[in-house]
Amino acid sequence: MDKKVLRRNVLKELGATEEEMDELLHYNENIFYRQNEFSRSSFPLPDEQFVAAWENYALEAEVNGVYATLRNYLVQLQFPIQKGISATERYKAVINAGRELAEGEGGLYLEKPELLELVIHSSSAGKIPLLITRHRNDFVSLVRALTMRNEPKPVADSMGAQMISGYNNWGRIRDYRRRWEGKGKAESEGNWQQEFQRLIPQKELYQDRFIILSDGYYSAVQPSELGLSPEAWREASLVIRREHECAHYFTRRFYSSMRNNMLDELIVDYMGITEAMGTYQADWFLRFVGLEDFPALRTGGRIYNYRGTPPLSDGAFEILKKLVKASAETLESSHTLLQEKINLPGGRIKMLLALAQLTLEELASSESELLLKKAFYYVC
Repeated sequence: MDKKVLRRNVLKELGATEEEMDELLHYNENIFYRQNEFSRSSFPLPDEQFVAAWENYALEAEVNGVYATLRNYLVQLQFPIQKGISATERYKAVINAGRELAEGEGGLYLEKPELLELVIHSSSAGKIPLLITRHRNDFVSLVRALTMRNEPKPVADSMGAQMISGYNNWGRIRDYRRRWEGKGKAESEGNWQQEFQRLIPQKELYQDRFIILSDGYYSAVQPSELGLSPEAWREASLVIRREHECAHYFTRRFYSSMRNNMLDELIVDYMGITEAMGTYQADWFLRFVGLEDFPALRTGGRIYNYRGTPPLSDGAFEILKKLVKASAETLESSHTLLQEKINLPGGRIKMLLALAQLTLEELASSESELLLKKAFYYVC
């Protein structure tokens, strides 16, 4: 059956009007599909250029500690969280122009810096630095420093991970300048400014990507809801968050896309749940997004965050809830059928690639198991 016909039929069966169909067909449009790319790709993808610098930071941190090391390179850590600080001339001189502060000046306060870890994690998208803290207040401080310009803006209680992309690393820029000066080219500050202008378009030489993680309960779900001990659920939550963010990293690198969209969330939570638990549990995913009592939706459920821009109408959003529930349940049965293959080396990334070939309507259809099986063997 033609893909568009199948998608419309599924939406019609779920009760969508013509207008709601048009909304959802646009919202659920698959922008991941890359025909004939798999045969030319190998995984993991090559490391991005920033990884080498962070590997050096990790070695230095073994001697000096993680916080003391990173404060030398991530300039936001040289400032406290303080209302209005981002508007000060001192802050702008360091953050925007790379001026070095005098040694001993105050910096970001962490309540338990000894719990801050730096891990260079190997993922299917290449290595990625992880900043892991097991203290909630320190997680909030790091997010505010590195994404909110050290301003005390609110951080949602349910938030436990943050990917930092396009981070201007002045530590790498200073290293670049030292290498440049070592070639005998630094005759004046003016010469460096000319070289700096040549550097700016080469973002791979100074922009980084890394992930901040906490071990708080994933999606604010309590361990009693899953029948786990607090300790076991914290460890599982950390793994789910890590693999969730790494799957986003993969789609960003391989497909040039990382969206606030329910297909994306179905895929990345699938990667997190299966890594943490060894299998896929649809009821976990539905609880994570607020649909554990479907058709009721829990107030504040994560699915609200993925309503789209502009947001889906109320009617289309009700159909989206049905699509998400059906897709999660058929994904669980498909995972069971394919589990032997998925458990082989490279099997999980092949499943990610297979899921990225489909739409929510296809995953919710009566043909979903066949479609996913075909997609899985196509990418193998």
